[in-house]
Amino acid sequence: MNGITDIHPDAVLESLLAKGGRSNRRANLTKMHEVCGKQNETGSREFSLPAIGRLIEAEGIMKGRALYNAQSADYRILIEAWAAYAGPPAPKPKKMLASHEYLMRIGDPAIRSIMQAIISERDTLKAQLNVLKSTTQLTVDRRPLGATISVASGKQPVAVLSLSAHLTPSERDALQKAVSADYLEERDLHEGSHGEILSERGRTVFEVGFARAIRKVLGD
Repeated sequence: MNGITDIHPDAVLESLLAKGGRSNRRANLTKMHEVCGKQNETGSREFSLPAIGRLIEAEGIMKGRALYNAQSADYRILIEAWAAYAGPPAPKPKKMLASHEYLMRIGDPAIRSIMQAIISERDTLKAQLNVLKSTTQLTVDRRPLGATISVASGKQPVAVLSLSAHLTPSERDALQKAVSADYLEERDLHEGSHGEILSERGRTVFEVGFARAIRKVLGD
């Protein structure tokens, strides 16, 4: 049943009881009818299933959740009859915003108008900030400088840091200078065919692969 009706729920109860059935069902329908009647006498128009369910459960008539069962159709019909008879629930009064309550305390109309403009501007800025928060995405790259990304099949990408990336500019310059031909020549040294550093007399100062190892570290 929807809307308002002049049919009294008593008539609906009589028709439901006339269907017969178990005595327990008839007794519960009658008790629930009485609960709904008391609810109507208080002036309340709250006859939703949750509201009536709480009342009949408090009276020990039946569990409120039982109203949602398929076999409880008659109970729901009776509740709907009361809801239609009482009329729709009164609309809830709109909750006054705290800012509005604050404005109403200001007696001077001019000051109240200024404060209203300030509050309105604040609300606008807050709304814009919320939009920015919801649409802005920052990506922070925490990979070390000089790192490259290695991707293997079926695995997560891994940041690989080269050895030269650990070097400071002065350390890099020092290593480059140590194996440069001009630097070696100034000290009567030279690089051999296998990367070793030799003296003027051909004695090995740094072992085979020394110069090559430094260049690998530098990435040259």
